[in-house]
Formats: sequence, structure tokens, C-alpha cells
Amino acid sequence: MAAEAAGSDLIHVVALLAAGVVAVPIFKRAGLGSILGYLAAGVVIGPFGTGIFSESEAILHVAELGVVMFLFIIGLEMQPSRLWGLRREIFGLGALQVGVCALLLTGVGLAGGFPVSQSFVAGAGFVLTSTAIVMQLLEERGEIAAPKGQRIVSILLLEDLAIVPLLALIAFLAPGGADMSVTQRLTEVGIGLAAIVGLVLAGRYLLNPFFRILADARAREVMTAAALLVVLGSALAMQLSGLSMAMGAFLAGVLLSESTFRHQLEADVEPFRGVLLGLFFLAVGMSLDLHVVAQNWRLVAIYVVAYMVIKAIGIYLVARILKTGHREALERAVFMAQGGEFAFVLYSAAAAVGIIDSQANATLTAIVIISMVLTPLAILALRYLTPRDEQSIEGVDIADGLTGSVLIIGFGRFGQIASQPLLLRGIDVSIIDNEVEMIQAAADFGFKVYYGDGTRLDILRAAGAGRARAVLICVDKPDVAVRIAKLIKAEFPLLTVLARAFDRGTALQLIRADVDFQIRETFESALVFGGSTLEALGVEPEEVAEVIEDVRHRDAARFELQLAEGVRAGARFLKGNIGTPIPTPLSQPRRTGQALNEETAGVLHKSEPAD
Repeated sequence: MAAEAAGSDLIHVVALLAAGVVAVPIFKRAGLGSILGYLAAGVVIGPFGTGIFSESEAILHVAELGVVMFLFIIGLEMQPSRLWGLRREIFGLGALQVGVCALLLTGVGLAGGFPVSQSFVAGAGFVLTSTAIVMQLLEERGEIAAPKGQRIVSILLLEDLAIVPLLALIAFLAPGGADMSVTQRLTEVGIGLAAIVGLVLAGRYLLNPFFRILADARAREVMTAAALLVVLGSALAMQLSGLSMAMGAFLAGVLLSESTFRHQLEADVEPFRGVLLGLFFLAVGMSLDLHVVAQNWRLVAIYVVAYMVIKAIGIYLVARILKTGHREALERAVFMAQGGEFAFVLYSAAAAVGIIDSQANATLTAIVIISMVLTPLAILALRYLTPRDEQSIEGVDIADGLTGSVLIIGFGRFGQIASQPLLLRGIDVSIIDNEVEMIQAAADFGFKVYYGDGTRLDILRAAGAGRARAVLICVDKPDVAVRIAKLIKAEFPLLTVLARAFDRGTALQLIRADVDFQIRETFESALVFGGSTLEALGVEPEEVAEVIEDVRHRDAARFELQLAEGVRAGARFLKGNIGTPIPTPLSQPRRTGQALNEETAGVLHKSEPAD
């Protein structure tokens, strides 16, 4: 019997892993994102799909730890000073958005003929955005640290804090709830505040000494266990005090963000975070009751659309009132238009005290889950339906009638350095770039850069390519550099063209495009770096110079072969680190090798040919 039970558990584990491993790559390949893949996989293997899992609630409780660990890692990247700098967004923008959306969504319920208490509970639950989905989407787009991402994070933090007063309001709205005394309500609020203060004090005075002691023990597994203890212990403390687990984990991360153990903690928690967060989305998909959806499909469809549209309108209006740009306000509205995991807590609490029945709880839960499923699709639709942001070139001069002896195309880190010898020599240099922010930043440092796209022939003519003695292609994108080189050589065949190559493959393409000079952007710096390493290891400077020169000759010989035979040619000129033979020098060294110890001297003596 024990073996059968173990086998059954193993089937469930394998099913969970297989569902994620199969679904996520398919959905990402289709451009639908990993979240939708997990949700769809959860529906398939859940109790209302193939029925491999019959109780999704138990998995959901465990999987919520993925959200907890995600918030801990976000907290590690959010120093207290940054968090303090977001106080206006958290308590201003966040509170205004929650308040406006709660009123609008309550109005949707009232318009549908439902009582005030039920309308408020349904709307307030939907106001609480899915932290897991929004954070994951921001991470995939690399926008968590961006200003607009930080504003969304601030709103999510306020929504986490809002769970306490909302739960208190549910107790008040419950039949007989008005009998709860003011003292009891104040006690609940006081417990929550005390838990936050206690966690802050513990993080400030206990966590660093605690990890220092563990680090001295030099037991890696203990450090991993301690990291999990801090995350889960903080989450548990917040949960017991009536706050959300995610809030506790986030605060713990913030308190450790300036610790010397920050990177170690992040590395220890990251594997658990990824697996559990995927498990959370799977469990949410399993929780979708398809029977309830089928029985009440009209009601569910109407309220999914109504709640998402009205909430998005409320978010957009709040953003615009606070002077946010149209594009950012629209993106925020679509990102946060869904309900979230905290709605499940609120609806369960409302069902427990009799505000809504079990059927309403299941229906509202289905509405929230479907909104979560639709969010990645809505973001895809937004991407295709809205035009890309056009750069404003106000205050920036467009390249026209330039007469410099040298034309530099692209003024990033490479172009800036390349320009210095020319400018110091007094050569008249014209510079164009198609990044407005770069042009404006360059002006602050005394550079006049014109706006222009080097891939367009009319811009090249206006920038003076036909009159210049040389053109420097310093753009960072390899395909763009090759396009510019081909265009210039086709239209101005006698013009000297020097180009920056991103890598070896780009260098080969530039040579074939007939540029007069090309250089891989990291080649020279890497040679200097390697030579400095040899000197740091005690090698004489003269011998270092010989070795570096030998590397140059080998690279040039390999490059010639690659031009003729392809990029895989010339491998014999390289020295690998897996036991490959040492290549002989292309040029004879100016002095013979010398043994540095007696053992080496003996080996050399044995290898000398007999007279």
C-alpha cells in the first residue's frame, strides 16, 4: 500500500513537471508567454480537465510560496532609500487607484442588481491585481527597475497593504458584523503595525549578525536553509498578524538589500522561486471550475469583460489625472486590468461569514482566473494595435549640409573614444546618431551631434558623406554596420570607410563589403587585458610583448583563412585548454626559452638532440 501511495505521488510530481516543460516552450514559441502556458497546462491537468489532480487548493497553498520568494528577490533589489523615495507613489498613486477602482467596480455590481455588500466584496476583490502575473511580465520585459515599472510596483505594494482594511470591512459587512467592537478592530490594526515594526527591527539588528555567524561556519547548505528560513519566517509572521505573506517577504528583502550577503541570498532563493512560481500558475489554472463557467457562462463572460474594462478605465483615468503620459497610462491599464490571487482570500473570507454563498464564491473565482488568463493576450493585442513610440526631436538639429572632413555615424561609447584623437588634432568632424537621448546627453558634455539615420542614402548625403575624406561607422548593431558599409561603398566607392565590428563574423562581412579598415571592438582591449594578466603573474614585459605579438600574427593568419574558407577555418592557430597541442610561433622569438626551475631544465636537457 505504501508503495502504491508513493507511486501515485510520483505520478503527480511527474505530471506537474511534464505539464510545465511541454506547455511553456510551445506558448513562448507562439509568442504567448510563459504565464499563459502554465495557466493552460493547469487547466488541462486539473480536476476539470483530465482530472490528474482532484484538489487544486492544496497545491495552490504550497505554490503561493513562489509569489512569496519572488517578492523577496524584488525586495533585495529595492534599497530602503529607493523605497522611501516611492512613498508618494505607494500612498498617493496606489491609494487613489485602489479607491477609484473599488468605487467603479462596486457600481458595476449594483448596476447588475446585486446588494451593496456583495457588489463591494466582488469589486474590491477584483481591485487586487495579480502580483505574480504583473511582476513576471515586468521581469520578462526588463522593466521592473524602470520608472514606470517602479510605479506599478508601488501600486502593488499598496494593494498588499489594503488586504487588512478590506478583511476588516468584510467582518463589518457580515450579518452581525456590526457587533464587533471598535476595540477589536483597533486591536487587529495594531497587531499588523506591530508585526511590521518587529520585522523591521529584526532585520535591522539581527539578520546581518545571524548570517555572519553562519558564514563563518562555512556550510553552504546551512546558508541556503537560513535564506529560506528568513523568507518563510517573515511571510509567516505577516500572515499570522493579518497581513499578506508577500508583504512580509518583500520587507525582509528590503531589509537585506544593503547586506553583504545579498547576492548569496539571491542565488540561494532563486531556484526555489522559479519552480514554485511556475507551480503557482499551474495551480491557478487547475482552480478554474469549468462546470461553473459552463453553467453561468453568460454571467461570467459579462462580468469578466465589464470588470476588466471598467478597471482599466479607472487605472487610465487615475494615471492621466496624475500627469502620466498616454502610452504609459494605457500600458498600466492593460497590465493591471485583471484580478489577482488575493481575491481568492477575500472571497473565501466573505463566504465564511455569509456575505456570499459557495456558488457565488466559485463564480467570482472563475471570473478572476479568466481575467488572469486574458491578461497576456491583452498585452499582445496592445503591442500590435498601438504604434511604437516615436522619438521627439524637439530641440535636436537634423543633419543637413554638413561639411566635416570626417563623418562619424553613431556616437555611443565607441564613437566617443574614436572621436578624441581626431578632435585633438583639430580635424573638422561631423557626427550623426539616431538616438535623441544620446544626442541630448552628448550636448551636456560639449559635443554637437546631429540627428540622422546612417542607413538612409539621403541622410548620408545631407551629412556630407560625398564631401568627407573618411567615414567612421561606430554603430553598435552589427547588421546595421554592415548595411551602412555596403550603402556607402556602393554610392561613394572612393570614400575611405573605417568600421567598428561587433564580433569576428561581423568583421568578415565588413571586409567583404570592401571597407578600408575594421576592428573588433573588444580585440585590442582583450589583448591588453591578457598581457596585463601575464605581467601580474610575474612574466617579464619583453616576453609579454612577444606573446601578444604572436597572438596578433595568429589571429591575422586565421582571419585570412576564414575569408577564403569560412568562419570555421584556421582552428590550428588557436590554443585550447583541453589538451590541444601548443601551436608553434609564426615568427621566431628574439631570444631562446629559459627554464624557470630545475625540473623544467631537466626536461629541456633530455629533449635536446644529440651531437
